[in-house]
Amino acid sequence: MQNMDIAAVLEKRKLQLTLKRAMDIVISGCALAVLWPVLLLIALAIRIDDPGPVFYRQVRVGKDGKEFRIFKFRTMVVDADKKGLAITVGRDNRITRMGRLLRKTKLDELAQLINVFIGEMSFVGPRPEVPKYVNMYTPYQRQVLLVRPGITDYASIAYRNENDMLEGADDPERMYIDVIMPDKIELNMKYLHEISPAADIRLILSTIAAVIRD
Repeated sequence: MQNMDIAAVLEKRKLQLTLKRAMDIVISGCALAVLWPVLLLIALAIRIDDPGPVFYRQVRVGKDGKEFRIFKFRTMVVDADKKGLAITVGRDNRITRMGRLLRKTKLDELAQLINVFIGEMSFVGPRPEVPKYVNMYTPYQRQVLLVRPGITDYASIAYRNENDMLEGADDPERMYIDVIMPDKIELNMKYLHEISPAADIRLILSTIAAVIRD
């Protein structure tokens, strides 16, 4: 697949992409207005469980390769990125007690409503990677950077238990780079070929169903 293939798809769907962005603004704005008590409770629980920042602001790569800082409720000890891999494996001892609950329920991702509202992310789109792994992308794989990254996508659903999958690997990071990351990108390509507000609604509902099942 050539780079222009995805670019051509996006060019033909300009109106749908505009509607998708409008939907992101309206829904994220309403969600922040309605859910702020829940967000506050989560923040308090994090501080009580493990002193330190409420948010984890990791650098990720967004649309057109522009770096930004993602909002996530902190689920690991302070300076966890300096104490291990960029990926999380199994019952990583860097994860706090509250962090395990937040990760299981995906509530740590709620903070990304802020990224969606200000335009750095979308509700649905390729999950943003850290620069280290994006630097390994081939030109074909870099097509995922043509759109805003998202809170969820096909890969998020398929690999929602990624930590457990990596736990049994001899070299978790190598397995991530050689097996999981390329498969995630292929799932991202599937989404890019059908990108639209309707596709987003289907994926959001599928994500909610997957979290409930787990």
